Amino acid sequence: MGNALRFLCGFTQRSTAADEPQVLGSHGVTIEIIWVAALAVDLHHFVITSQVPTGLSQYVSYSKKEHASWNFRYIKLLMAWNEDRPPPKQPEVVAMLVIQTLHSMGKANLEGYLAFYVLPYVPQTIEEDIEVTTTTTRPEGITPPWAEGVQFELLTLPVDKRAIGDGDGFTAYVSIIEPRELKLMPQHVKDAIIMRENARAVKDFTEAKLIKKYIIASGYRFLSLPNQQEVVVRKYRIRLRGVDAPEVGMAYGEEAKQVLVKMIQGKCLKIHVYNEDKYGRSVGDVYCNDIFIQEQLLKRGCVWHYVAYDRRPEFAKWQKEARDARRGLWALLDPEKPWEWRKNNPNPREHKREAPILSTVSNSVGNTWIAKN
Repeated sequence: MGNALRFLCGFTQRSTAADEPQVLGSHGVTIEIIWVAALAVDLHHFVITSQVPTGLSQYVSYSKKEHASWNFRYIKLLMAWNEDRPPPKQPEVVAMLVIQTLHSMGKANLEGYLAFYVLPYVPQTIEEDIEVTTTTTRPEGITPPWAEGVQFELLTLPVDKRAIGDGDGFTAYVSIIEPRELKLMPQHVKDAIIMRENARAVKDFTEAKLIKKYIIASGYRFLSLPNQQEVVVRKYRIRLRGVDAPEVGMAYGEEAKQVLVKMIQGKCLKIHVYNEDKYGRSVGDVYCNDIFIQEQLLKRGCVWHYVAYDRRPEFAKWQKEARDARRGLWALLDPEKPWEWRKNNPNPREHKREAPILSTVSNSVGNTWIAKN
């Protein structure tokens, strides 16, 4: 699976020039961070299937006799990964973790393993006769301290253009390999994921399809990779805190949406979530490469300061700057407030779906899950 992850939501090729990395978004990372995600996904997949990724034998010494050894190595690496808090994200840090954990397998295999995941080669640390140190200096993070009231942080996968509904809301997906997601995942969903893998292993695709529907109804999704493998993710509906964009049916509504699309499509985002609104959306401050999205939207005149829900003085200041300069919606003769427009044009919101109730019956294969809506 690992070497097929030249993807994440539409990214299917690596940069052809080694000295010209492609910036993806999230927290200032380059495309190499995708390969860090590839290793994380393979470790998660190993937990479920006890299988090492296909294609690994092209990079390292691998045979049927060495199968048990590689299983043991993945177990060691998984333990080291889980013990590292917060989980490593920079390619250099991940490479050092791999070297420290698997150095006993020899220089050639180490070099091949790093190449498999496109992790940086650190020649001074790969010495067969020198003991590798067990401590590293982790680069300082650039995430500022959370503001008062922030409940948790989401680190999303790249945002699909089609998931951006208007100028102040969108749908985002977070991989379940994120520590918070693993901790919050209900046991029945974990069990369902394992049961689905088992059903697929015995080619019971009818049962696998049924279980997949249950997992989706429980709030999770499957992102397909080019090699037909899948990554399980959690779906979040996001509402930008403190701003209100014109609805798409209003004057400047489509323009406001397109500005947000240009800012976040294909990018990984950092979202500081404060609360959940009555429609089940996570309300938060959104950052892309540590650029505050609400600030940019206000300064460009794409949104109103939603004073009824947020009285931050800087928001009022940024709106005044745009209004005085007649930017964006402020160039209209009489811009209409979105909240007043919605009173006259009600649009019922989608309610949360309840997960179907499952029961089990026995057959020759094992447990068959039946969904009862």
